[in-house]
Amino acid sequence: MGDDMGTFRVSVEIENPARPGEGRTLESVLVDTGAELSWFPAALLESLGIERVNQRHFRQADGTVLARWTGGVILRVVGIQTWDEAVFAEPGDLTLLGAHSLEGLNLRIDPVSKQLIDAGPAPAAGALECITTGVS
Repeated sequence: MGDDMGTFRVSVEIENPARPGEGRTLESVLVDTGAELSWFPAALLESLGIERVNQRHFRQADGTVLARWTGGVILRVVGIQTWDEAVFAEPGDLTLLGAHSLEGLNLRIDPVSKQLIDAGPAPAAGALECITTGVS
């Protein structure tokens, strides 16, 4: 589903890693590569039993800094799954899929079709080490 300003939205399934199979689906989640982490409603994460683990600080576009809790989640987007750290979004915060999640899912944005697509083979540090050191 595309928006007028070049952004688009996707459906995201969220699970608690400690309770796989008990997921919830969020529709119309904004894809935002300018955000490091994904932000999901705190009430939803709490309903899944996801624990608040780290309190982090985030700088908004207007320069203000917010403190928010994060916790570990399993995410599924377009049939692909990853484990990630997500922000417990408070009322008034956006619900969004951030860059870290996209990297974990190995997805990239096709700007023409406004869809998430396979990013192709991921870099492998071990292969580079073998080439530069001659170790196999």
